[in-house]
Amino acid sequence: MAASMACQAAVRGLRAASTKQLLVSRNQLARVSPRRWLNLQEYQSKKLMQDNGVTVQRFFVADSASEALEAAKRLKAKEIVLKAQILAGGRGKGVFDSGLKGGVHLTKDPAVVGELAGKMLGFSLTTKQTPKEGVKVKTVMVAEALDISRETYFAILMDRSCNGPVMVGSPQGGVDIEEVAATTPELIFKEVIDIFEGVRDDQALRMAANLGFKGPLERQAADQIKRLYDLFLKVDATQVEVNPLGETPEGQVVCFDAKINFDDNAEFRQKAVFAMDDTAESDPLETEAAKYDLKYIGLDGNIACFVNGAGLAMATCDIIDLHGGKPANFLDLGGGVKENQVYAAFKLLTADPKVEAILVNIFGGIVNCAIIANGITKACRELELKVPLVVRLEGTNVQEAKRILSESGLPITSATDLDDAAKKAVAAIPKK
Repeated sequence: MAASMACQAAVRGLRAASTKQLLVSRNQLARVSPRRWLNLQEYQSKKLMQDNGVTVQRFFVADSASEALEAAKRLKAKEIVLKAQILAGGRGKGVFDSGLKGGVHLTKDPAVVGELAGKMLGFSLTTKQTPKEGVKVKTVMVAEALDISRETYFAILMDRSCNGPVMVGSPQGGVDIEEVAATTPELIFKEVIDIFEGVRDDQALRMAANLGFKGPLERQAADQIKRLYDLFLKVDATQVEVNPLGETPEGQVVCFDAKINFDDNAEFRQKAVFAMDDTAESDPLETEAAKYDLKYIGLDGNIACFVNGAGLAMATCDIIDLHGGKPANFLDLGGGVKENQVYAAFKLLTADPKVEAILVNIFGGIVNCAIIANGITKACRELELKVPLVVRLEGTNVQEAKRILSESGLPITSATDLDDAAKKAVAAIPKK
């Protein structure tokens, strides 16, 4: 099935599934990674695929130089690839504070693997995507290096326009799929999957043919496609992206690199998968927020935002900027908020040393404003709040909420609407 507008929308959805952008001003765009994305290291994704019959390179994981050396010997491979395991991209061009250049190395000598691992493990690797100080490497993957005679692209993702999963593929792999879609859309192929039937044999074979696999490799690729769909269902994925899905000179179809996104609503039945979540490279405040089901993203300003609903949170950030202030965060309480979440939110906000004022903007539909008010007063007293607090409440039980705040005796500034709240929050910032 040739590429169409819907197909290109599906390709764009691949990027939306892993990254969102938050407008915090007319001139500033913050990249937002919501809690929905589970952070798995490369070897963890490969293990999930391997356990589900998907063909990947043979590999071992090591957390010491001696283990890496032993793993290289056990592989008995013609060539070995050693990869530092961090979540940030650009590892191959990164630099370690040990002096070693590159987080990905190829060698035919197992002894060299041990030496290289000794210069990786325990040292920080800096790439274009890491903080300036880099990320400490605690694990390396020792894998069999395979030659790739041809690279293709394949993905399965949830597509809202199709009300279910779709397969997207291209014979042009190993490159940015969005670039392929923009320059040669005829090389993007799409198959809509019937959620009740799954991937049919004819669909898998057609996709394999469209990816350019021929002869016995076509059937082999179709089998890998069906296995990837089985994995997609089994782990409650929202996306499985393989780039490249490669062909070796020996006639093997191999998933060389993959990205898997998971639906966090399925955490209750995917406990083993979610237990692998690697938060070592995440912002500690964001990690703490996730424990209370709060969506928190740190920004660079000094006015903390405490809001219910992502749309309202973005509008709040934007109007603060409009009045000359800078938001310190994006914090979404969500719908079914409880008093302990309000307390946890205030604890998070006050833990940020940049915060010089807090703006609470609640529009209560599902949310009971009185619950918010009780949480605010409790937090102010127990945390001994030292920064100015501006509160705008509207909606369910708002009169009771306003009574609670006014009778609390706390120095809380009330606002009539969002514009008023933003003005007062900006004005409350101490003059330097």
